[in-house]
Amino acid sequence: MARGKLFESWSFKLSIPAPFDDPKYSGAQNHGQSQYNYAGSVQKATLHAPTMRALLAYAKLANAAEAGTYTEDLGVVGHQGSSYRIAEYCSANKRDCVVFSTSTGKFIAGQFENGDPTPKAYTVGAGQASGSALLFCLMPVFETDTEFQHEFEEFREAMKNNWPDMDSAFENALRLCDNIYRRVENANSLNMAGVKISVPTTGNITSLSQLAIDSGSYAPTGAVYGEFTILTPGAGFSSAATVYNHADFVGKYTLSQRTLTSREENMVPKLPDWYIIPREVVRVCEHAKLTTPTSQPMRNFLFRGEAGTGKTMGAQAIAAGLHLPYTLMTCSANTEISDLIGQFIPDSGSDTGVNSNLGELPKISDIIMHPPSVYQALTGVYDDDKTEDDVLEKLIEIAVGRLAVKEEKHGQRIRYVDTPLIEAIRYGYVCELQEPSCIANPGVLVGLNSLLDNCQTITLPTGERVKRHPDTVIVVTTNSDYAGCKDVNQSVISRMDLIYDIGAPDLATMVKRVMNVTGCTDEQEVTKMAGVVRDMAERCRQTMITDGSCGMRELKAWVLSTMITKDPYESALTTVIASASADPDNRADLISTCLEKQFVR
Repeated sequence: MARGKLFESWSFKLSIPAPFDDPKYSGAQNHGQSQYNYAGSVQKATLHAPTMRALLAYAKLANAAEAGTYTEDLGVVGHQGSSYRIAEYCSANKRDCVVFSTSTGKFIAGQFENGDPTPKAYTVGAGQASGSALLFCLMPVFETDTEFQHEFEEFREAMKNNWPDMDSAFENALRLCDNIYRRVENANSLNMAGVKISVPTTGNITSLSQLAIDSGSYAPTGAVYGEFTILTPGAGFSSAATVYNHADFVGKYTLSQRTLTSREENMVPKLPDWYIIPREVVRVCEHAKLTTPTSQPMRNFLFRGEAGTGKTMGAQAIAAGLHLPYTLMTCSANTEISDLIGQFIPDSGSDTGVNSNLGELPKISDIIMHPPSVYQALTGVYDDDKTEDDVLEKLIEIAVGRLAVKEEKHGQRIRYVDTPLIEAIRYGYVCELQEPSCIANPGVLVGLNSLLDNCQTITLPTGERVKRHPDTVIVVTTNSDYAGCKDVNQSVISRMDLIYDIGAPDLATMVKRVMNVTGCTDEQEVTKMAGVVRDMAERCRQTMITDGSCGMRELKAWVLSTMITKDPYESALTTVIASASADPDNRADLISTCLEKQFVR
C-alpha cells in the first residue's frame, strides 16, 4: 500500500534531530514496535525525522508549561471547541499556524516567516515543509491512545532529566514513531485507534487566509499548552450567540416598498415563538438592507456548519426579517444545471394563459397563404395588416411565454415551469440552496455564476432571458465537513458577500431550544441529556467516528422519545446512540464513555 504524504520515502531520509542523531539509532529496527505493528512478515520500527521534531517540540512545550517556564518560541497547541485542533509550531525563523478539522481530517495551514504578518502557503514535500507542524498539531489526538500516553510520559520525563539513558529513550522514541505511523497509515482498519487525516497528493495544504485570521474563523477557545500569538482567542463565533426579540426583527429589514400578493405573503416564513434569532441572521439582514442603495448590494450569503446547527432555520429567519417569500432547493450528487434553472413537466391540460381552443399549431403553408386568418386563430383578433412575421412572433410568444411552453412529444404535451431558484430570481424572493457541496459535478454551480453576480441575467432552456430581481437573496447552506461533501468551487465562494461558520450552540441554548420545541418541562433532565449529546459529539471527533450524526436533531428526538417511554436510557439507544454510528463497537464505546456517565439501565 502506498504511503500517505506525511510518510513518503523522502521523509525517512531526512536527518534525525539531536540527541537521536547518533548513527546507531538510524534505520529500521527489530525492536521498539508499537502494539499496532502486526502487519506483514517482518515487523520493524523506524525513527521518522518529521515525527521526532514534532515529538521533541511537544515534549519541550509540555515540560515548560508545567514548570512555568513557557516562552513564546515554544509554540502552542489548543483547540476551537470540539471542531478543530489548532497549533502554532515554531522552527528556525518561522511560525507555522495549523488548523485540523476533527470531522474531515483536513488541514489548513499558513507559514509566517521572520515576523511577516502575511501568511504564506504551506506545502508538504521534498525540499519544502516536512509536515512536522501538522504532526505537532495532532499530538493531543495521538495522546488519546493509552500506549502513546505511557511512552510519551517516559519520553518527556527523560527530556526533563537531560536524557540520562539514551537507549531507553530511543525505545520510547521508536515506539512513539511507530505508534503514530501505524495509526495514521492503517487508520481505516484500526477503528477508534486510527487517526484519519487527509493530505492532498500534491502536498498543497489549504491556505490559512488573512481574512480567516482577522474574522476569527479559527479563533481558539482553549490551549492544551502555551499561549496563542497569531490565532488569538475570543474573536470567533464559538461563544454563545446573541439573541434578539422577534418584534424587533421580523419585517424590520425590508429592501423596497413593494407590495406582496396574497400568495407571496403566505410564503413569508412565520418564526415560531421558541426560535432564538442568532446574531449571524441579524447581521445578514443588516448587510442586505444597508447596502441596498449602493451599486453592489449584498445579496449572496453562505452558512457552513454541522447538521442541526440551525442553518435552514437561519435562512427562513432571514426571509422573515426581510419580509420576503422563502423558497428552497436541495442539491444531490446527481444535480445538474438543468435541475436548477428549469423543469419540463407533463401538461395536465389546465389553462396556461393562451387560447385553449387553439388545437394544433398552424402549418407553415397556412401562415404563408393568409397571415391575418392565422393571427386571428391565435389571438381572436382579426387584422388585415398582420404579416407572416407578426404571426411567427405570436407563435414564439406562445411557445416560450411567461407561463408555459408546450411541445408535442409522442402525443404528450409538456410545459416548462420555473424551479424555486428561478422563481426567486424572477420575482425577488429569498432562496435557500441546500447542500451544493454534495453535487458530484463541480461545474454545476459555476453555471450559476451569472445569477450570483447581482442584477445579471440567465438564459432559460426556453430561450427566455431572466434578469435577477434586485431584492433576490440567495442563502447557500452546506455541511462541508461531512462524508460525501466536496469543497464548493472557488468561483462560487468568491461571489458570496458574507460567509458564516455556524457552530453548535452552547449547552444552555441547546436546552432552551429543545425544551421549547418538545414542550418538555424537566430542565434538569434535558440538561443532562444535552450534556451527553455534547460529550458524544466530542468523543466521535476524537475517535474519528464519522458514519453518523450527533447534534441538535438527535437530542430533540431523544427528548421526545423519553417523554413517551419515561426511560432516557432506552430512548437513547434508538435515537442518539443509533444515529451516531452503525458500527456496534462504536456504539458500545459511546454507551460506556458518554451515556452511562449520566444514565444507567
